[in-house]
Amino acid sequence: MQSPPIYPTSRRYAGAAAERPGRTAVDVAQRLLAVAALGLWVAGGTWHATAEDETSRQRAADQTAGVTAGLTSPATAETMVAFYGGAPYTYPSAVSLEDKPKATVFTVDPVAWRGEPFNDPIYYGVRVVRWLDGGRTGGMLDFTHSKALAELANEARFNGTLAGQPLPATSKLSDVYRRLEFSHGHNMLTLNGLMRLVDLHPRLSLYGGIGAGINLPHTEIQLVKGGPRTYEYQYTGPVGQVVLGFEFRLPRLSYFIEYKFSLAAYDAPLTELNGTKIGLFADLYRQAARWWSGEPPPGGHLTTRLTSHQVIGGLGVRFATRPTLAP
Repeated sequence: MQSPPIYPTSRRYAGAAAERPGRTAVDVAQRLLAVAALGLWVAGGTWHATAEDETSRQRAADQTAGVTAGLTSPATAETMVAFYGGAPYTYPSAVSLEDKPKATVFTVDPVAWRGEPFNDPIYYGVRVVRWLDGGRTGGMLDFTHSKALAELANEARFNGTLAGQPLPATSKLSDVYRRLEFSHGHNMLTLNGLMRLVDLHPRLSLYGGIGAGINLPHTEIQLVKGGPRTYEYQYTGPVGQVVLGFEFRLPRLSYFIEYKFSLAAYDAPLTELNGTKIGLFADLYRQAARWWSGEPPPGGHLTTRLTSHQVIGGLGVRFATRPTLAP
């Protein structure tokens, strides 16, 4: 099988249009989500002004009814849809590749990863939060699109064999890998439990949460001396995360700043295939069909663990909630 054309890895997005076979539905959705998030931020100022007018009217009505001015409506059962952006730091990790039929079994350590959060496709996330009665505990479905691109120019330690030949003890990653990245990206989908820990102000709360879910990265891997690249969305294993953040509540909106810690175990099958034009769901269906048939991946398996710190900021719209009255 003829190998696909090879492209340089440094500043890879400068030539993205020439490299990609075409934008998938997921690529388009990523851009639409980013545009929607920007629109939501811009609209926030207008919505905030309208909500403040509503708060003033509610306060006046409460005073007319003899309700003590300055009371704040407590958090209650409500749903929030939110978008966010941010920046990750991913620790270096050991990466192993095993393809026993080709006598390729080796580990490289450490592999340094960069995130490029502000290069297309950018770091972003979307979540749906449901707070239960009383507003102290709730649940969250959280999708995070991050990236992890190996620093191929770095030297690392190698241990094992490639095509039956022993690898040097130390070498540049680019001497062995043409591609080693999860750049569309290092995607994580998690279900989380949340708790508002303390109210620092009638509008400001500290919250925390913990959750688990699945990795759905876009795997892009190819060896210098190997078959075609693997270039598709995949399920590669479980992920866990912990969150801790501050929420600033307006009558209908919430701004939040948050720290996220994620731990993702990767077992990527090297299928040596390009992804389908449809994108994520078609790629996952094809992966499930191969697994069900017992078909081994022709390039073996690549395993690693990505441990990341992430700092994010976002804006959410809340539904089925009463306006919060400021003192």
